Amino acid sequence: MAKKSAKNYQISSQQNNIISLLELLKILEAHRNNIIINLKHLQANYQRIGVKRVPGYRDENSNLIKPWLTTQYLDNGEYVGMGTFELNHNTANINMLITRKVRLIKTEDKTPIFEVAGLLVNNLNSFNNYTIVSEGKANVKSLQVKISSKKTFDLLRAKGVVENEEYDFRREYTIRLDHLPLIPIEQHYSSIEGLFDQLAEAKVLASILSALLKKESDIFLPEQLEELRKYYISKNVNLNFPTTNEYTNIKKALAKHHLDARISYKIDIGSKDILNLGKLHSANKFLDRMYEVYHTATGEIISKPSFDMIFHENIACRHKQLSSRIKITPVDEFMKQIFDDFLGLDNNGIVAGILNKIGAENLAQILQQQRDRKSINKDELLAALFTANAKLEEFTSKIYRDKISPLVLYIGSTGVLPDGMNAKAITAEKLTQKYPHLQFSKDEQEGTFFIIGDSIISVYPIREYYTEKDRVAIEK
Repeated sequence: MAKKSAKNYQISSQQNNIISLLELLKILEAHRNNIIINLKHLQANYQRIGVKRVPGYRDENSNLIKPWLTTQYLDNGEYVGMGTFELNHNTANINMLITRKVRLIKTEDKTPIFEVAGLLVNNLNSFNNYTIVSEGKANVKSLQVKISSKKTFDLLRAKGVVENEEYDFRREYTIRLDHLPLIPIEQHYSSIEGLFDQLAEAKVLASILSALLKKESDIFLPEQLEELRKYYISKNVNLNFPTTNEYTNIKKALAKHHLDARISYKIDIGSKDILNLGKLHSANKFLDRMYEVYHTATGEIISKPSFDMIFHENIACRHKQLSSRIKITPVDEFMKQIFDDFLGLDNNGIVAGILNKIGAENLAQILQQQRDRKSINKDELLAALFTANAKLEEFTSKIYRDKISPLVLYIGSTGVLPDGMNAKAITAEKLTQKYPHLQFSKDEQEGTFFIIGDSIISVYPIREYYTEKDRVAIEK
């Protein structure tokens, strides 16, 4: 990873004496109701950083099968509303999410669809992500905008990002992004102690709840969910079209210069037991790995069990008699205590502790009633599960937004740790000597690692592909 001096980076920012790009994006989002973007300008100057995906799926012969429905934008003008911005969890990227209104139409004859499962669907949301910052650098050089509020214009002018002229709501302004320092000079970075365990606990429990709720809805009947799926609409009433890679053969696409490759860097946090969150199993995979799900009446063991079966009557779980070939890892030990408590096979209080911490006490109480073999109303349970799942997402998002993502952005853009995080870089080989139970992927074996208290920060390269023709088109 290319290294920069943090000191030099800060001196450069001081010389510029202007707002950072991160601060600017926060202002744009806060005032998004007063700003519209020239979409055509954005699209004409945008460089895709990934492989283009196309609607549909591949059959067994790799033929593209397109969806029987498509969408038609309701806003065919030149401008769209300002988007919202999100920092990536483990790369120095910032994405802008733009929302547009669409309606469903049949692909074959363009006939519009107005109603599905008792819902009007002629005013759905379509979401498009644009990577504004990639690998710590501006991927979009500028935004062309109109501003409907003089107060918003005055604020942007005071920050030095629009021309120092009189306000004109008819005028289009250019907001330059590529000359701004990425992060504020005085940015402070919180301690990461204990954060990994909090995130890991939340992820394991959220995986369990999501698996339980996969086929459930607190709004729609099963028949409605099935009809929504046929029309590519999720139970949250979002469009969910199948997509696939534009190219089926990466090697051929590279040889024909349809695709190109680059080295990107991922930045993860972990512990001395588990290198990163990616090592955790999905709920259903871990259920099948460590437990038996069976019919209480017949004793029949269910092959390939899933959590949604827990709602069925006469279904129970117990520990599986593991083969001697299965090696128990720290990941297994970490997840098992949460699963055992949730399934009622243990009473260690870890699930109630997580739920109480995020403000989902209602589900903790219902699970305790279930443990006490009291009658449970399924509708009340479902409502509590959906609420808890949303609170878990909110809890983890806040940790990333406030503490993890800014740190990832700093490391990814400067190539060094922030001041105050003093640690010597070590290789995967040396880290394995200290903690032999840690598991490394092929990419992670080429990484650099920093031990910060009880935590480990990983920085490792990955090979990524992107659609070359997009870059060529922009250069021309």
